[in-house]
Amino acid sequence: MQTTTDTATTQQPAPSPSFTLTEGALKQLQTVIADNGFEGYYLTIRVVPAGCSGMGYDLNLVKEAKADDVVWEQDGIKMATDANSRGYLDGTQVDYVKSIQGEGFQFSNPNAKSSCGCGTSFTT
Repeated sequence: MQTTTDTATTQQPAPSPSFTLTEGALKQLQTVIADNGFEGYYLTIRVVPAGCSGMGYDLNLVKEAKADDVVWEQDGIKMATDANSRGYLDGTQVDYVKSIQGEGFQFSNPNAKSSCGCGTSFTT
């Protein structure tokens, strides 16, 4: 896994990525990017108010990172997050799973103390 870290502006580079993608997540993102013409876009993951546990994840592919985002790259996927979300996401691993219940991105977040029953929100 190749990971590089930078910032969108003149801020100091982050010491490490906020989150990493598993091989399954990388493959899914590469497919989505190629199929939809999103080459060069950033994967943004932000922590937002959501769900019954209070916080949730917001994933998007965007053309440009925000000026104050922390940005980095993993195996050709450019990623970005804001400073507030970075604290909640530090050490998180994002996977893409397929099961009998469906498929989607799954977060393994060491900062989450609990999550809701459906797994879409968390609390720290």
